[in-house]
Amino acid sequence: MKFIQSKITKALLVMFSMTLAFTACKKEEEIAPAPTVSTGAALSGVPGAKVTLTANISAPGGLKTVTVLKNGAAFDTKTFAGETSTTYTKEYTVENLAAGTVVNFTLQVLDNNNQSSSLTTIPVTVSAVPPTPIVEVRGNLEGNVTWTADKIYKLVGFVRVGQEDVFGTITKTGTLTIEPGTVIIGDRASKGTLVVQRGSKIIANGTVDKPIVMTSERNPGEKEAGDWGGLVICGKAPNNLPDDKTNRELEGGYGAFHGGNDAADNSGSLKYVRIEYAGIPINPNQEVNSFTFGSVGSGTTVDYVQASYGLDDSFEFFGGTVNCKHLIAYRGLDDDFDNDNGYSGNVQYAVGIRGTTQADQSGSNGFEVDNDANGSANTPFTSATWANVSIIGAKGKAETSINVQFQNGAQLRRNCKLKIYNTFITGYPNGVYIDSQRGDAKGNAAKGDIDLQNVVLAGVDGWGTNGWGQGFATNPKGFAVSDIEQNTAATAILIGTQTPTNWFKALKGNKILDNTSKTGLSSTLWGTGTPTFTLTTGTAETLIGAALPATLPAFFDKTDYVGAFKDTDWTKTWAEFNPQSIKYVK
Repeated sequence: MKFIQSKITKALLVMFSMTLAFTACKKEEEIAPAPTVSTGAALSGVPGAKVTLTANISAPGGLKTVTVLKNGAAFDTKTFAGETSTTYTKEYTVENLAAGTVVNFTLQVLDNNNQSSSLTTIPVTVSAVPPTPIVEVRGNLEGNVTWTADKIYKLVGFVRVGQEDVFGTITKTGTLTIEPGTVIIGDRASKGTLVVQRGSKIIANGTVDKPIVMTSERNPGEKEAGDWGGLVICGKAPNNLPDDKTNRELEGGYGAFHGGNDAADNSGSLKYVRIEYAGIPINPNQEVNSFTFGSVGSGTTVDYVQASYGLDDSFEFFGGTVNCKHLIAYRGLDDDFDNDNGYSGNVQYAVGIRGTTQADQSGSNGFEVDNDANGSANTPFTSATWANVSIIGAKGKAETSINVQFQNGAQLRRNCKLKIYNTFITGYPNGVYIDSQRGDAKGNAAKGDIDLQNVVLAGVDGWGTNGWGQGFATNPKGFAVSDIEQNTAATAILIGTQTPTNWFKALKGNKILDNTSKTGLSSTLWGTGTPTFTLTTGTAETLIGAALPATLPAFFDKTDYVGAFKDTDWTKTWAEFNPQSIKYVK
């Protein structure tokens, strides 16, 4: 009996063992193979190019996740819903690395059974940037012409859009369109200059990320003010010059005629445009500026433009009605904003910043304003309206040495009738200079034709006896508000019944500060790096709370602060404050 029971027990054990073996084999057969990954050829691209990482994935057990490392660091993780096969893609922008650098992307796949694939690497090699082709441009352009961002355009001599004959008659017209991100260089030997003649247009609309740059052809460290001519735009809007060929040609006599009767004339559009190292002398006191506007009409758009390191004025307006916003005049040689010959447009948001040594022998100013060279009563008067301007002179500290040719934050002279609102001026030997040596600027000020409201002037601690260099500066320097007689005689010639200083203080919202300590201005405005323009919270009470006059045209934004900035820096990304370091020609 025991023998029979033993046989049965052994049989049961064998059967149980076979059942376990069968079950184990069945489970092993149900577990799917581990996932696999396959990729294509290695990738490459120049800095800035976009490449697509691609991997074909097989996951019989159901795809759970894909994890990607870039040179060993986390790059991407993606979760899936159990797909058995799929293609993973991810875009990568090639970084600005040296040519030949390899960036390795390593992929690993996990399935729903927590089985991992082997590691798979996709290498991306950084390619050398091919040199951008340079296209030389000469002579006259007519019809529709487009300059594209994949080329560099080199101006040789005076390049003209359209053409006028020696009598100032328009014989050809053209429209030059420049793509965002395009670079234009001026030939140094021939002082390449771009001139848009009357009746023609320039459409140069960059973007905040891709500004249009017109600059020197030279390498970093070699660029100089005056390496090329600049941009000249001529329109058909009114000016106050006599109607003859001699006077309707811009100073220097280089065939740039301007003027007419169309106040709304349209010469095109400039947006997000930088001009660097421009300006050339043609005759004594007759130059091409970084931006030269000759009778440009109000149908023209000018917004977000910068002039840097120009040999003469950063911006000069010879008559015209063009309206502008967001202007930067940076370390030019002569004047930041020169208004002449009946300019009557509107400008809001402008900043002028000076270097300590760059000043012109004729005397350098923030604003320089004339009705005309003789101070005549020719109409239309130079009567532009400027609002929200920051004029930052070279003198940030008393111990800083500056060129003796710096003169005035605003020189209002020769019978002009300028209006300046919500504007800050500091760092010049004179803040505001009412100059009546030619024409009756003081008479215009007394009548309210020269109007300054919410204008704040700030001195420099320890500079002379009054914060403006009085006591050692030469005539006509050393006053917050002055006229030529105040600097040479004990008794000032009055503006109406008031001294210049009392006249200024009597106007709405005007202030004279001892220094900039409560203005919220950053000391970086006098440095060599990128300036901080926004006001420091808690210390800017002097510059905040002043509203623009309600009677200004609709062109003007309503603001409640003095100067070009409050809490928004509109120069970011598109502007450049160290162009000497940039290699444009590659």
